Amino acid sequence: MQNFNTIMKQAKKMQERMGQLQKELETRTVEAQAGGGMVRVVVNGKLEIVSLKIEKEVVNPEDIEMLQDLITAVVNEGIRKSQEMASSEMAKITGGLNIPGL
Repeated sequence: MQNFNTIMKQAKKMQERMGQLQKELETRTVEAQAGGGMVRVVVNGKLEIVSLKIEKEVVNPEDIEMLQDLITAVVNEGIRKSQEMASSEMAKITGGLNIPGL
């Protein structure tokens, strides 16, 4: 019974640390670039776009598809980096255990 109580205390502590991390991730950001830095995005740990910058040189009314492709690529890269950041930080708490839903 002593082991069970110890495990429950550790689980509660881990849960508290994960809650703190989730709040911290809301303020942490990553940046991604596409088109040689012509399109940049900043994404926070909640997978929200904080900013998107497009240099005017990349805006060509005759080639909107290229701009759309650059925006899609940079947003996807920003989301991927944000997910990696969150996973890396979560692994520090869980000791690398893959806990479903986290």
